[in-house]
Amino acid sequence: MKAIPQNRKNSWLKKLGPGLITGAADDDPSGIATYSQAGAQFGFNLLWTILLTSPLMVGIQVVSARIGRVSGHGLATNIRRHFPAWLLYGIVGLLLIANTINIAADVSAMGEALKLIVGGPAQAYAVAFGIVSLLLQVFIPYRRYVRILKWLTLALLAYVATAFVVHIPWPQVLLRTLVPQLSWKKDYITTVVAVFGTTISPYLFFWQASQEVEEQLADPQAQPLIKAPQQAKANLRRIKIDTYIGMAFSNLVAFFIILTTAVTLNLHGVTGIQTSAQAATALRPIAGEFAFLLFSAGIIGTGLLAIPVLGGSSAYAMAGAFRWKNSLERKPMQAKHFYAIIAVSTVIGSALGFTPINPIKALYWSAVINGVISVPIMVVMMLMAVRPDIMGQFVISTRLKMLGWLATLMMAAAVCAMFLTQ
Repeated sequence: MKAIPQNRKNSWLKKLGPGLITGAADDDPSGIATYSQAGAQFGFNLLWTILLTSPLMVGIQVVSARIGRVSGHGLATNIRRHFPAWLLYGIVGLLLIANTINIAADVSAMGEALKLIVGGPAQAYAVAFGIVSLLLQVFIPYRRYVRILKWLTLALLAYVATAFVVHIPWPQVLLRTLVPQLSWKKDYITTVVAVFGTTISPYLFFWQASQEVEEQLADPQAQPLIKAPQQAKANLRRIKIDTYIGMAFSNLVAFFIILTTAVTLNLHGVTGIQTSAQAATALRPIAGEFAFLLFSAGIIGTGLLAIPVLGGSSAYAMAGAFRWKNSLERKPMQAKHFYAIIAVSTVIGSALGFTPINPIKALYWSAVINGVISVPIMVVMMLMAVRPDIMGQFVISTRLKMLGWLATLMMAAAVCAMFLTQ
């Protein structure tokens, strides 16, 4: 057995991968728009939502990662094997629609952000971003591509940095985070639901489970844990560290986006934010040029990270449903259908920017679809995670079971509230 230097073997950076990328991709341009709207409209009074969703997000993402690594299959394949076909096709079809709309919103936001910085045609920039993302996914093998995605997560630090460019009344922030002024008004409830739906999204479940499978396939000595239980201790620990750090990073950034827009836009009476580009524009006269540039650059960086996750999760879901060969490690001709889904969803998403479809309304319906399908997906995941025929001896613990079901119930309550407030 080769001796591996202890510092390399235990490098915390090497333990980060699917969880970190999944968490960072959650703060995509459309997510930035939701968090900006929350901060601008309600100030510090929605910071509590991030504290509440953080442990729930960790729990459900750990469940999805464990299903992938233990079984050696993504979520769609496991659903196909163990649940009715109508459930599988319904979930996958709605996921594909929601992800494509989300891609459209993200590339449009990236184009607008670049236009704000350098001028020029926003639509052309949006198409260019879509093409670049597609080419990276198709022509760069997984092991190299995942390194690019890891570095792109640093773009999110722009939102942490932006908060420190402006003055923040920390005692008031702490008070309102822990003791918020709650409201039962329609706008407040709707925004709370939007934050929940943005933070806990179905495409993240499919992506992280599939990335665990990719990690396993990339290592010639690795096998699904159900077949190689001796590999479990190290891998389950890595999943835990990776997911905890990834989700903490994601929610920290979401917290700072709400905080930045609350302390700048809300306190100056700017409450009508609907897109991330509008938030960046509104910041300029209030917080200054540097804050504006940081916020705008962050939109582009997070979009480059999120688009492949959205397109990839659609492709993994479709491939699992229809038994197609799938892996970002494969060459395009070895997984034609898989890469075709990535290409089609990215191209259609980019092309939607040239149609008369209102991107804000499209994003709203995307959020509705995500909210509706997240609940049955989470229920199915929780049922799978306790089945010995799927998980073997690695069925989830009682504590993780409680956390996962709590996340599921909270999402179900959020979806009900969304419909009741319409």
